[in-house]
Amino acid sequence: MRCSSTFFLALVLTLPLLAAEGKWTPQQVLELDPAWLKQQGLELPPSRLWDAKRGTGLLAGTINVGGCSGGFISSEGLFITNHHCLFSVLQEHATPENDIITNGFVAKTRAQELRSKTLRLTMPRRFTDVTAEVLAAVPANAADAQRARAIEQKSNELVATCEKQPRTRCRVAAHDGGVQYVLQEMTELDDVRLVYAPPRAVGEFGGETDNWMWPRHTGDFAIGRVYQKNAPFKPEFFFPIAKSGVKPDDFVMVLGYPGTTYRSLSAAEMEERRLWFDRRATVYREWIRLAEESAKGSPAGEIAIADSVKSLANRQKNAEGQLAGFTRWSVIENQKTLEAKVAKALPAKQAALDGLATVAKEKIATLDHDFLLDHVRMTANSLSPSGPKALVFAVAVARAATERAKADAQRDPVFMERSIGRVRQQLDREEKSFFAPADKAQLVSFVRLALALPADQRIAAVDQLFGTANDEAAIRARVDALYAQSKLVSLADRLAMFDATAPQLRARRDPLLELGFALSSAIDEMTERRDRWEGAISRLRPEWRRAVASYTGKPIAPDANSTLRVSFARVKGYQPRDGVWYNPQTTLAGVVEKHTNAEPFDVPDPLLAAARNRSASRWADAKLKDVPVDFLSDADTTGGNSGSPTVNARGELVGVNFDRVWENVSNDFAYLYSVGRNVNADVRYLLYLLDEVAHANTLLAELGVR
Repeated sequence: MRCSSTFFLALVLTLPLLAAEGKWTPQQVLELDPAWLKQQGLELPPSRLWDAKRGTGLLAGTINVGGCSGGFISSEGLFITNHHCLFSVLQEHATPENDIITNGFVAKTRAQELRSKTLRLTMPRRFTDVTAEVLAAVPANAADAQRARAIEQKSNELVATCEKQPRTRCRVAAHDGGVQYVLQEMTELDDVRLVYAPPRAVGEFGGETDNWMWPRHTGDFAIGRVYQKNAPFKPEFFFPIAKSGVKPDDFVMVLGYPGTTYRSLSAAEMEERRLWFDRRATVYREWIRLAEESAKGSPAGEIAIADSVKSLANRQKNAEGQLAGFTRWSVIENQKTLEAKVAKALPAKQAALDGLATVAKEKIATLDHDFLLDHVRMTANSLSPSGPKALVFAVAVARAATERAKADAQRDPVFMERSIGRVRQQLDREEKSFFAPADKAQLVSFVRLALALPADQRIAAVDQLFGTANDEAAIRARVDALYAQSKLVSLADRLAMFDATAPQLRARRDPLLELGFALSSAIDEMTERRDRWEGAISRLRPEWRRAVASYTGKPIAPDANSTLRVSFARVKGYQPRDGVWYNPQTTLAGVVEKHTNAEPFDVPDPLLAAARNRSASRWADAKLKDVPVDFLSDADTTGGNSGSPTVNARGELVGVNFDRVWENVSNDFAYLYSVGRNVNADVRYLLYLLDEVAHANTLLAELGVR
């Protein structure tokens, strides 16, 4: 096993360095100065965190939970993650008669645990540097699109070979656009069951009002269990519960799979991302409103849209925070200043910077068109796009048929043999989230946005079907007709169509399906453009990134890309603005204080009753004289870190990460020491709820605290 990261650790770490910045890979942890790590507060030898020879270590207790993070917490396959990360399992099993979304769920026995149809977990096994092999596959003097396709084909070959091992999922991850390519080997586990989730009023306490805010009083945690061959999975590593919790200034580590950050981007590329976040904030706000209005008064409808609306709302507010951060922290202006300094010191690298700016300009020219298409296509990162589900169904069925006709290595990765079965499962699972009135309203919005695109960004398929509709009523009438005439909205028919050939599907003359074929062709055209862009980026960004590293003379952790990382931190408060200081811990007293008897601050009666004696609870903090609820640390996190285990210097679980503070949302573009804070649910709040509210004695015993 080998995984060199020399570039990212260009200098010896005896230089002064603040612990908080950096999402470090397992291999980088081994290259950090052990004395420095000990000085930061780590009590374990780095080799306990990761053993490169064996390809495992304590970090292997950190799992990927369907795009979130999580951590094993018992030898019998129990894992912890966020309430919102297992929300889809709650929604999958909830009914108006047994609304476990609202009421919460606890399995008193293992037989009562609720299995998910689609959720899978992966745990890390090995990381191998394959940079030389990937780049060697690029023909000499290759055009950019050819370069991108060569990299993708070689990556697919490496993945195919890797996945010949049983129960293995593999991926070639590009660090910082191509500075390094790493083959990840992961053990996959597909039998995931829900064990415990608090009532929604606890797991989402504060709702969107408190989302991305501090002080926070949310119990955003849930517990699942993984099975293998119908028996609990037995992980080699798990995080024991630290019953004593944390206190201010304690050293902690946040372990997980952060999704995407943008610190390696040029200023021009950051501007393209800023515009993209602006579109997301505006469009998602409308789609949330339409879904909620359509489902109002329908218990079944409210359950159906719950997961989708929750996801949209989180991303919409995140986009607003990104936009606010761009302005408040002068993100693009600061990046331009750095670029000018680097270019002055290393003038030969100006061409690479200019090339990245050209790519960004081209992306902006098609941004609105591509934004819409991205919301109806499944990707390797998301099999559940946020667009109208009817269009998602149509595009997925059409693409499955056309991609099956190709050689496997030439297919869209989502529809390769290794993953196409998951697409079928997702089309089945989406039935639980499909509510026709809400979906129709969202499709009307989608069409209206498409018809408003400038002439050079039009989506021909939408124009052909809706171009003569001169007002919203006319669009709505055509949408109603599409649904009435299509079999795609029927689960049985949709699954049958998924296995059909393109000629068989065409013979149906289903208008919604025909729209899916046309949109699939538009997606292919978009992919061609993106191949060219990605090929250019793979040439240009590594050159520029090395120039920045040379100029700054400090270690650089690569941008987040959904690979395993660790951030070292301390429990800290912060000053959000002049004259205000936020303490790093909140307590159950704050939950009671916020209680209004109405959403989003409606504390469940059993919790209110138990809280009267909270100071006497064995889970109360001696100094706070109350049960701790949430705490802050200065860990470097982003989306994908939801559910990350937060552990102490000995590797014991003290909390679970679930958010960042508002002032830190734009952390994706630049880490800010003064306000860089993540929000964690304190494990003692979880134990309090299990013990004194849910009375889950069997579960507490398994966690070693009963």
